[in-house]
Amino acid sequence: MTKTPFTDADTEILEHHGSRMVRVRPTAGGDHRDWFTANAGALRSAMYEHAAVMVKSSGLVEQAELAEIAEEIGGRTLEYNERSTPRSRVTGKVYTSTEYPKDQSIPQHNESAYSENWPHNVFFFCALAAETGGETPVADSTAVLDRLPAGLVRRFEEKGVLYTRTYRTGMGLSWQEGFQSDDKGYVESYCSDHGIETRWDGDVLRTRQRRPAVLAHPVTGQRVWFNQAHLFHVNALPEAVREGLLEICGEDGLPRNAYYGDGTPITADEIATVLGVYDEITLAETWNTGDLLMIDNLLTSHGRRPFTGDRKVLVAMTQRETAGA
Repeated sequence: MTKTPFTDADTEILEHHGSRMVRVRPTAGGDHRDWFTANAGALRSAMYEHAAVMVKSSGLVEQAELAEIAEEIGGRTLEYNERSTPRSRVTGKVYTSTEYPKDQSIPQHNESAYSENWPHNVFFFCALAAETGGETPVADSTAVLDRLPAGLVRRFEEKGVLYTRTYRTGMGLSWQEGFQSDDKGYVESYCSDHGIETRWDGDVLRTRQRRPAVLAHPVTGQRVWFNQAHLFHVNALPEAVREGLLEICGEDGLPRNAYYGDGTPITADEIATVLGVYDEITLAETWNTGDLLMIDNLLTSHGRRPFTGDRKVLVAMTQRETAGA
């Protein structure tokens, strides 16, 4: 174990090809909330330094506690709006993790990188660990940037990413679920305020939004790979699914897709290169019931591995009041 600024805790730093996680084990008895309050600053600093912090046997039991601790460490909690994946509200601003078939992986991604309203921190609480698997792997966003070919990074940095979506009932998310409203006027207003182009075809909504592919962290100054091009892109789908969707919807009607910001195609080889780098550097810690994982959303991506049995991981997302706080 290594000595760290945490009080009443043993810590260990895990590393894998540039990705880092701090594993923290509180050692003192007494109220776990007192421990989090006493260590809030150290936990916040550890996310800046190491990007991911796993508190083992956190003591959390009640779901509302997740939001309270997240706010104490990370700032105000966020609603999950402008959704790209299905989640359910558990209580207040605490949600289930992405609801996705247990036999499949969720690729690495920075939460809501396609949105102007992305969270600064994401807090994951393991309310029930899976029988096997189900880890929430992390990957360092600076390490991803450093390992990608310079020419590819330059193209993405110069052009950004264009995200396209088609919301229709029965195929992907409906616009009502995506924007958490059945009021077209509200959706139009939200999209206008957040730089999203809209086009209606009856009750089908098509959107386009341009976002950067590389950002500088407002606190640490590090340049990070921060986008979901590899997750939205049609070539990220299994071949049979991709071919079926293209046959049914055509490229313009896909539930989601990604291009360079000027509308030119991102090639399948480029997407494979990005996914390959994520595979090389991903780091995962086994979940135990009661563990709490907190990440800086710019500095690290997250995903989910397949699992067996039941699994319940809850999520709270936060933003600091000022970018440099």
